[in-house]
Amino acid sequence: MEKAKVYFTDEIAPEAVIKLYQALGARLPGKVAVKVHSGEAGNQNFIRPPFFAPMINLVDGTIVECNTAYEGKRNTTKAHWETMKAHGWTDISSVDIMDEEGEFTLPVENGKQIPINYVGDHLKNYDSMLVLSHFKGHPMGGFGGAIKNISIGIASAHGKAYIHGAGDPEKLWTADHDSFLESMADAAKSIVSYFNGKMAFINVMCNMSVDCDCCAVAEDPAIADIGILASLDPVALDQACVDLVYQSEDPGKPHLIERIESRNGIHTVEAAEALGFGSREYELIHIL
Repeated sequence: MEKAKVYFTDEIAPEAVIKLYQALGARLPGKVAVKVHSGEAGNQNFIRPPFFAPMINLVDGTIVECNTAYEGKRNTTKAHWETMKAHGWTDISSVDIMDEEGEFTLPVENGKQIPINYVGDHLKNYDSMLVLSHFKGHPMGGFGGAIKNISIGIASAHGKAYIHGAGDPEKLWTADHDSFLESMADAAKSIVSYFNGKMAFINVMCNMSVDCDCCAVAEDPAIADIGILASLDPVALDQACVDLVYQSEDPGKPHLIERIESRNGIHTVEAAEALGFGSREYELIHIL
């Protein structure tokens, strides 16, 4: 079986994002949803809209997000719109908060923890999706990349609690930890199945704090920037990013590695591969 292709460049620039996307040879038909992380108000590490603007314009995409399940400036539609405007997302593209008018469910075939995934209702309006992820640490998941962006990121506010609670929203912060990680993989599988090959994934490895962009107060990064990666396989993409962290020669890398390992972050990738929507085996192709 042919290994998944993951394209890599150490150049971190808007032009490099486009270069990697073009290397994929992806075809995103119809109305294109572009999943980003809007960044919690106060967070200093999220990737700013002008960086992604040329890529979003190239595919004539609509920026999509969903509300959060925790306190902050994105947990209601009104507050989330205010944050999207304050952070400049509405200046570069049309924006859609997909659970503004409710949610619907997607089936999770042979899921490890959850049988369905609650997603923003407006997901129905899109034919394909470009996933632009900021790879960094995460307080619960260990790290956040493509898999987290299409699982927690596309889930409605209620759906986020459902995933975190491994099927029980009341256990938002108290569910078995590995069950939460497996629920993220389950939810991601439902999204990949829904778009049926009409997706492309790009991870940007810069500003890699141990904390997610969902943290209003986040630690500053300790590890140096690494580059940009792209793939049609989100599992291979996240695995490649983790591998590059371990292979880094930067003295700050133990800080991020400790966060990944202490949260068993790699288990999400393991579970995703076991669910069959991607592979941890990949070929890393350097693009100059």
